[in-house]
Amino acid sequence: MNYEGILLGAGAFLCIGLFHPMVIKAEYYWGVKSWWAFLILGLLAAVGSLFVENTYVSIFLGIFAFSALWGIGEVFHQEKRVLKGWFPENPKRHEYYEQKRKESGIK
Repeated sequence: MNYEGILLGAGAFLCIGLFHPMVIKAEYYWGVKSWWAFLILGLLAAVGSLFVENTYVSIFLGIFAFSALWGIGEVFHQEKRVLKGWFPENPKRHEYYEQKRKESGIK
């Protein structure tokens, strides 16, 4: 039996599950300017996947890299969800959110 496919599938599932709350927390504390952290994390993991000799670790790093890169777009989508009231806003950034609501016409 080959367990590698199941293990990599579980790894992909865990990466996606990890990045979902990371995006929410990053937007909450740092806003959309946190996108660069996801870029750096994704690029580092992608480069790492090129140099790791173990095939399965390389594949997992690639999955991790693209999950991080996907997080860039999700940070911007998360801000829109916060503006719509679907997620809580950081009270320290209330004025920023109010300004964004006025600019975008969201009430």
